[in-house]
Amino acid sequence: MITIQSVFLGNTLQAWGIALLITIIVTLAFLVFNKIIINRLTGYAKKTETKLDDLIAEVLTGTKIILLIPLAVYFGSQVLTLPKGLEDLIKNVTIIALLLQTAIWGNRLIAFWLSFKLGKKTEQDAAKVTTLYVLGFISRVALWSIIVLLALDNLGFDITALIAGLGIGGIAVALAAQNILGDLFASLSIVLDKPFLIGDFIIVDDKMGTVEYIGIKTTRIRSLSGEQIVFSNTDILNSRIRNYKRMYERRVVFSLGVTYQTPLEKLTRIQSYIREIIESQDRARFDRAHFKEYGDFALIFEIVYYVRVPDYNAYMDTQQAINLAIFRRFQEEGIEFAYPTQSIYIHKES
Repeated sequence: MITIQSVFLGNTLQAWGIALLITIIVTLAFLVFNKIIINRLTGYAKKTETKLDDLIAEVLTGTKIILLIPLAVYFGSQVLTLPKGLEDLIKNVTIIALLLQTAIWGNRLIAFWLSFKLGKKTEQDAAKVTTLYVLGFISRVALWSIIVLLALDNLGFDITALIAGLGIGGIAVALAAQNILGDLFASLSIVLDKPFLIGDFIIVDDKMGTVEYIGIKTTRIRSLSGEQIVFSNTDILNSRIRNYKRMYERRVVFSLGVTYQTPLEKLTRIQSYIREIIESQDRARFDRAHFKEYGDFALIFEIVYYVRVPDYNAYMDTQQAINLAIFRRFQEEGIEFAYPTQSIYIHKES
């Protein structure tokens, strides 16, 4: 006759029943926690201004019941006397399931951090988006690498020897993929050192354009004529880069020439005329104007001023306004601009 004291696989039916009851109770507790408590916490987090409760709710939302069931089985098995092999199997499966659940929580934590930072930085500094994406990628790789190593260590693998083997294999891979790894490290240099950012207008050798994308291997810029130019990250860092986005002021140097027939009194007033014209422009800062030299067919003046904003269109608008004002003033004062001419003197002998 079968009773609760009957022995089955080394344990009484009563012990098996208690183990099953514990497993069911723990599983139900996990279900209640997942469906009720987490849902209420998520609803509460949406009503508050703080980010901490949003973070906790976001992380806990990634809880997978199927990965917690092995833990319930493990709790139930504690009242049983099981063979060593079966006991180790339940323990290993439980630890691996918990490691996977931890990895999912960690991944959601990284995703929440990225979402928070991107939402905050996009309005203030859109160029930092690339940096955050790269840091997020590195964080995920590090997280899953640790999880895999811990799982292998729990299964009895010698991870010290494995890491050493990966190191030797890594050297071989590095030698075989020098260019790819060079671009990868160049990408990290660009992201961390920030010689240019997305949206910057740069000139690389004889190529120029606005930075559109900074990737793991390449950087892409949109040229003034419309086409996209793709550089490998290594090549672009080995080049001379001029970043016009970080220009605070634009220094402008230009020359003009007047005829040799210009009277001395008018010649001496040209500098003051030009100074007055440049200072009347809101975005210009006068530096100097000098009678520089005697040209082949003109008296040359050199003018230097600064445009207070780096925008190229603003510079051209200011230069155009200055040119028109100079032309108008010279016309009013009777000062003639020089242009290439030749004078031929004929000497007639008597």
